[in-house]
Amino acid sequence: MGRVHGNQEVQVRLSSSVTDSANLIPAPIATAVLDHVVRSIVDNPDAVVVEGSTDGDKVLLEVRVGEGDLGRVIGRRGRTAMSIRTVVRAAATRDGVNVDVDFVDN
Repeated sequence: MGRVHGNQEVQVRLSSSVTDSANLIPAPIATAVLDHVVRSIVDNPDAVVVEGSTDGDKVLLEVRVGEGDLGRVIGRRGRTAMSIRTVVRAAATRDGVNVDVDFVDN
């Protein structure tokens, strides 16, 4: 499932635990912000995939990046990752949900 964001397509995969009958993205604004920020940082933006799942009242967004880009997203001592999480959590308030962001190694 993809969403058009500007002239790019945002790849979002929903976990099987998402039971929304309309099959919507659990936090569309937070997901779009996360996707945009991560694509801006990495060398290979086409390899960025954001997967979303819900767990009660919390949304988990998992980010997968291309080979060699995980270090760029995490940053020194995790500072970049913490900053990304802060921005995405702020965007998630517009969606009315709590969000956790995980950066997953392929």
